[in-house]
Amino acid sequence: MVLWHGKLILCTMAAGNTLKNRQNDDFIPESAKEEKDIMAKSKWTDVLFLRDERARKIAGLILIFYSLFLLVSFVSYLFSWKADQNIVAGFSWSQYLQINPEVAKNWLGPLGARSAFFYMHNGFGLSSFAFVLIFFTLGLRLLVGVTLLPLGKMYRYSFFTGIWFSLALSFLLSGSYSFLGGTFGYQGIRYLRGLMGYAGAGMFLLLYMLVFLVVVFNINFLSEQLLALFRKQSVPPQEGETDVLEEETEVQVEEEPEYDIEGAVVAEASEVESESEIAMSVTLAEEETTKEPEEESAPKEFSLSIDASVPGNKEQDEEEITLEIEETVGEELDEAAGNSERKEHYGLDTEFDPRLELASYQFPTIDLLKDYGVSKAEMDTAELESNKNLIVETLKNYNIAIAQIKAAVGPTVTLYEIVPEAGVRITKIKNLEDDIALSLAALGIRIIAPIPGKGTIGIEVPNKKPEMVPMRSVIASSKFQNNDMALPVILGKTISNEIFIADLAKMPHLLMAGATGQGKSVGINALLVSLLYKKHPAEVKFVLVDPKKVELTLYRTIERHFLAKLPGDGEAIITDTKLVTSTLNSLCVEMDKRYDLLKDAGVRNITEYNAKFLKRKLLPTEGHHFMPYIVVVIDELADLMMTAGKEVEYPIGRLAQLARAIGIHLILATQRPSVNVITGTIKANFPGRIAFRVTSKIDSRTILDGNGADQLIGKGDMLYSNGSEMIRLQCPFVDTPEVEVITEFIGNQRGYGSAFILPEVQDADGESGHEAFDAESRDALFEDAARIVVQTQQGSTSMLQRRLKLGYNRAGRLIDQLEAAGIVGPFEGSKAREVRLRDELELEQLLNELDNK
Repeated sequence: MVLWHGKLILCTMAAGNTLKNRQNDDFIPESAKEEKDIMAKSKWTDVLFLRDERARKIAGLILIFYSLFLLVSFVSYLFSWKADQNIVAGFSWSQYLQINPEVAKNWLGPLGARSAFFYMHNGFGLSSFAFVLIFFTLGLRLLVGVTLLPLGKMYRYSFFTGIWFSLALSFLLSGSYSFLGGTFGYQGIRYLRGLMGYAGAGMFLLLYMLVFLVVVFNINFLSEQLLALFRKQSVPPQEGETDVLEEETEVQVEEEPEYDIEGAVVAEASEVESESEIAMSVTLAEEETTKEPEEESAPKEFSLSIDASVPGNKEQDEEEITLEIEETVGEELDEAAGNSERKEHYGLDTEFDPRLELASYQFPTIDLLKDYGVSKAEMDTAELESNKNLIVETLKNYNIAIAQIKAAVGPTVTLYEIVPEAGVRITKIKNLEDDIALSLAALGIRIIAPIPGKGTIGIEVPNKKPEMVPMRSVIASSKFQNNDMALPVILGKTISNEIFIADLAKMPHLLMAGATGQGKSVGINALLVSLLYKKHPAEVKFVLVDPKKVELTLYRTIERHFLAKLPGDGEAIITDTKLVTSTLNSLCVEMDKRYDLLKDAGVRNITEYNAKFLKRKLLPTEGHHFMPYIVVVIDELADLMMTAGKEVEYPIGRLAQLARAIGIHLILATQRPSVNVITGTIKANFPGRIAFRVTSKIDSRTILDGNGADQLIGKGDMLYSNGSEMIRLQCPFVDTPEVEVITEFIGNQRGYGSAFILPEVQDADGESGHEAFDAESRDALFEDAARIVVQTQQGSTSMLQRRLKLGYNRAGRLIDQLEAAGIVGPFEGSKAREVRLRDELELEQLLNELDNK
C-alpha cells in the first residue's frame, strides 16, 4: 500500500512537470538531448500519454475524484480513528474487496480508513490535507487547463509548511491528540528533544518558521517608524535650521499601507497644518531583493513633510496643503519568459503557418541573459531632503515662491515637479538652470518648463548612486512577453520606473546619435536582442551594415536564420562601404516588388497582405508569398556619408519615404550628428529619434530639434522623441558576452539553406557590363547554364549559383553571356529576366548557329 501511494505521488509530480512544459517538449535544445535520452529510459516516460487530450482529461478526472476521496476520508478519520486503528492495522488486500460497512467506521469504508491511516497516522497528520490541494489543483489543470496556484510554488510551500506543522503539532500536543502530528512529527520531535531538549526543539521550530517567512514574504524585523527615525538621526542639521528641524521637521510614514488588487500602494492623503510649509511627496520605486524571480514587486512609497521658509501669499500659506502620492506600478515577471508557443498546422482548411519550415526553432530563453542581481541603489531620504531644500533656497533667492514639490525617483535621475504660485513666470525658472546645477553640484540638471500634459515644472536631478537596468529584467517582464506589437523593441525604463516598449513598425524609422562611449552600441544590441526574443526567423530579417567591422559581427552566426544579403558568396554583415550602395538599391528593388504584390492583392500595407496570405486568399502559384519584415541597421552613418555621399542619401531617403507600408524599417546610428551627416531629407522622414549624451547644444538640436541631449549623464541615459514629446529613459544594459551566447544558441539550431537573398541590381552605369557575344571566350558551363535557364524558364543569377554551385561573379558572367547570345533578355529592375527561347529544340538550334560562327 505504501509503495502504491508513493508511486501515485511521484507520477503526479512528473505529470505536473510534463504538463507545465508540454508546449516546449518538441523544442529540446541540443544541450538537453543527452538528458532527454536518459529520461526516455526511465520510469518517467509513464506520463508521456498525457500529451493526448483525452488521456489528460481522464487523468484530471481521476485526480479530482481522488482528492475528494482523500478529503472525505481525512475528515472522517478525525472522528473514527480510534475505532478503525486496530482494524486497519490488520487489514489484508483480500479484505479490501469485501463490501461490508461494519468493517470500518470511516465514511468511505475500509479503503477510506486505510488511505487516511496511511497519510495521517503513518505520514504527516493534519498536514496531509496539503495532498488534497495538490491533487485537486493538478487534476483541474489537466481537465480544463485552469491553474489555481503555480505548481512549482505549491509543491515547495506545501513541502516546507507540511513539515513544520507536523513537527509543531507533535511538539504542542500529546496524549490522545498526538495523532494530529502523524508519525513523522512524533519521531521528529522525539529526535529533537533527545538532541536539544524541550527548549531546544521549540527554538528550532521558531527558527524554521522565521526562515520560511523571510524567504517567502521578506518580513521586516524593524518597523518603518524606527528605520525612519534612525535615518533622521543620521543626518546632521544644517546651520541656521536647527530650531526648525527640532520643532517641525518630521518624517511621516504610513504604518499599514493598503494594497489594491493590482499590488499598488494606496495611500490616503494626509494633511499638514503649518505656516510657510512646502509639501513634498516622494515615490521610491524599489524592488525587493528576496522576491521570487517570477514576480517584480510594486514600488514602496514614502511621504515626507519638510519645512522650508519661502515668501508667498499669507492666505495661501495658512491653507492646509494635501500631500499627493504618485503611484508607480511595478512590472510583473513572466514565469515562461523566452518561451513562445508554436502554432500547429493541420491542412488547407486552416491558416498558413510561416513558421512551419523551421517548426523546431526554439526561442532564446531568459537564462541566456546574465543575472546581475539586485543593482538598485537605496534612495536615501536625506538626499531627497537636501536637494529639495537647495532647490527651494535657490528659487527663494530670486523671489520665486513655490506651492508644492513632488518627486519621482527613477533609475538614474529624480524628477522634482514644482507647482509655482500664481503669478510666477515659467521662463523665470527656466533661466535658472545653471544656478540650480551650481547649487546642487550635480551634472546633467535639466529643466522641463512646463511638463507636457501637466501644470507643473520639472527639474531632473541625477542620483548619486544610479541604477543599472539589466536586459534580463525587462525581457522577463509581462509587459514585454504579453505585447502584441509587430516589431516590439525595448528602449529602457522611464523616470517612474516603467518599462518603455515601442513598436518599430509604427515609428516607422529610428535615428540614433550619441558621442563615443555613451551607450549607442549597447542601445543597438538592445533593439536587436528584443526582436530576437520575440520574433521567429520567418517573420523578420536583418540587413546589418557595420563600417567599423567590430560592432555587429557577433550576429554572423545567425546568418541562416535572421540575416539578409545580396546574391553571392559574400558575408551577410556588410563591412565594405562600397557594397552599401548596392545593398540599399537592392532594398529599393525589393520595395518595388512588394508594392507590385500589394497592388495585385488589393491591400494597402504588409499587415493586410500577410493576413490575406495566411488565410490562403493569395496563392503562391500567382507569385505571392509571405513577406517578412526587414530591419536595416546602419551603425555608422557618418562614415558612409563621407565615402558615398549622395549615392547613399538617395536610396535612404527613398526607403524612408515609401518603405514603411511594405515592412522595411531603418535604424541609423551615428556618433557625429552634424547637419552634413543628418541631412534635411533624412530628418524629415525619421520621426523616431534617440539621443544619447552629445558634446554640444548644436548636436542636440540637430538630432532632437531642441536642447537636452548635451545635459545627459551618459552610460545609457538618453532622450527619446517620436514627435513633439521627449521622454528621458535609461537604456537596458546587455553585454557583448550575452549577445554572443544568444546568437550561438540560435546559430546552433537548424536554419534555412542560406540567408534571405535580396534582389540583384544592375551596375551603377546602368549596363550589364558585357559586350558583343564571343563564342570563343564563352564559359565552359555556358551550355549547361543555357539548358537550365530554358528548362526552368527563369533567368536568375542566384538560381545558377544554386544549380551549378558557382560563385556570384561567375554566375553573373554566365547571365551576361546568355543575354549576349539572345537566350535571356536585359535586366528590368524588379522584374525577372525574360527567357526568349521556349524549349530545348530552339536552344539546340541556337547553339549550333553559335558553334558555326
